[in-house]
Amino acid sequence: MLGALTAIAPLTTDMYIPALPSMGEALDAGSSSIQLTLTSFLAGLILGQVVAGPVSDGLGRRGLLIGGMIGFAVTSLLCAVAPDAETLIAVRFLQGATGAVGMVLARAIITDRFHGRDIPRYFAILSQILGVAPVVAPVIGGGILAVSTWRAVFFALTLVGVLLLVSVLLKVPETLPPERRRKDGLAGTFRAMGRLACDRAFLGYALVMACASASLFAYISGSSFVFQNLHGTSSTVYSLIFASNAVGMLVAGALFGRLSSRRPVNLLLTAATVLSLLGAAAQAAITAAAGETLAGTWITLFLAVGGIGMLFPAAMTLGQTLGRAAPGAASALMGGLQFLFGALVSPLVGLFGESSSLPMALIMLASMLLAALALLTLARPWLRQGEVTAGGH
Repeated sequence: MLGALTAIAPLTTDMYIPALPSMGEALDAGSSSIQLTLTSFLAGLILGQVVAGPVSDGLGRRGLLIGGMIGFAVTSLLCAVAPDAETLIAVRFLQGATGAVGMVLARAIITDRFHGRDIPRYFAILSQILGVAPVVAPVIGGGILAVSTWRAVFFALTLVGVLLLVSVLLKVPETLPPERRRKDGLAGTFRAMGRLACDRAFLGYALVMACASASLFAYISGSSFVFQNLHGTSSTVYSLIFASNAVGMLVAGALFGRLSSRRPVNLLLTAATVLSLLGAAAQAAITAAAGETLAGTWITLFLAVGGIGMLFPAAMTLGQTLGRAAPGAASALMGGLQFLFGALVSPLVGLFGESSSLPMALIMLASMLLAALALLTLARPWLRQGEVTAGGH
């Protein structure tokens, strides 16, 4: 159930991306206006996490979660009936803000309910679902568009919101009882967020995850152009390549779930960062030295994306463990930075030209270098801060 909540962002973005051209025609709007519907959603997603996480530390999880799912269902319906691009842009912001509630509280609820070695195992499951959703969502969206219009995509998201609401009502109890809630009001919960942001180790883990997210967003926004335009693959072949890399993320997440019961999570985070960094570096080096090669690009991207598949649950585990006193605030900071960095990087791939895959490679490499820098200077994994044990936190 919590995994389904974390899939809201990729479902709500990737399901409707195939419909962008037809949306422009139907709403009589330019491509820039239609692209703003994605930007406004991401902005709402970031703000919603930053607000809902800390608020839930003081008010509890279940009520906010129910309200968020009601809001997501209603705003999805409003998107489906939006009369013009301006209205759609505004409602997409609200859709992102309400959908963010489920994402941020899913991580907080896991921190509420589980301890010790259970935590990384469940965060690994969340990361695996996040790896599957971007692959499945365009297929679902394309199937809907084959028989209907872009508005049907948002009607489908309305149904998703209703199903999530029913599931929350039936299956998700309150995991933060009144005696464990923060007693210093909303101001105190946001002060707790400020203290977390000033915690060197927590900030390090959050920035490792955010920089890796930037690398992943660069891959998502640039890989279609690289494989289809530069390497001449068909859309079907590209889908298979994208799916194989997603499988790499799934396998890496599953491997993390198994290894975390026997190996320090800090060690696994370091190994994942190194693997992703090596993949990004090899991709840039091969492109610069040998030119565009399909096999080289595919293999190096598989390594880079696979490393991220292990990095995400490791960084999430360590950050949430350090922030256990205020799990909602910790989840908000980590999730907000993750999508902020991703949203900032996505447009850069096209901005630096479309005649080579080198811009994508260099952006991914720069992002992973920054992740490694945050790991070494802030998180300092050899200190094993935030480490989980078999019987404790």
